[in-house]
Amino acid sequence: MHISNEGLLVILFVGLVAGWLAGKIVRGAGFGIIGDIVIGIAGALVASLLFPKLGIRLGTGLVSEIVYSAIGAVILLLVVRLVRGGGRL
Repeated sequence: MHISNEGLLVILFVGLVAGWLAGKIVRGAGFGIIGDIVIGIAGALVASLLFPKLGIRLGTGLVSEIVYSAIGAVILLLVVRLVRGGGRL
């Protein structure tokens, strides 16, 4: 799979928005604005690679990418909290 430079920039931008949104959704599991942004970018990368392979499609465009990435970031925040917090959700 090849991601173009423009695609990578979109993933980073969407990751920024998704990280902020995931920090708001998962209250108490956030790691500050910088940590949430990093988690959001990682969630965007995971979502952009994983969801199409699973056949999950919400639509097209920037809004659907933000939703994908926010879901990926929320999942990553919960996993990090589970691992870091000693098993509590």
